[in-house]
Amino acid sequence: MQNDAPLKSPESCADMAELRDAIDAMDRKLVRLLAQRQGYIERAAVLKQDRATVRDEARIEDVVAKVLAEAKAAGLSPAIAEAVWRVLIERSIQHEFQKFDAK
Repeated sequence: MQNDAPLKSPESCADMAELRDAIDAMDRKLVRLLAQRQGYIERAAVLKQDRATVRDEARIEDVVAKVLAEAKAAGLSPAIAEAVWRVLIERSIQHEFQKFDAK
């Protein structure tokens, strides 16, 4: 399966091999998106002038609320969405602190 090729729908996968290929292709796309998201986090570390602004509780809750709304619209389990994004946010904050301290 090519990186930018459209993914098969779960229903169109005839066997486990096809299903696993589709999951692997989806994971490759997710990794590229997460790498791009990381770039935005790194840019935030450059733009922020005060280390205390790296963690913003109101922004965290805003992001989670937006993700949960999008998850509902997309049919993603809110339990999966919230857990994944809270971990993603925490790891992103840690990464941003490292980048902020390195500048």
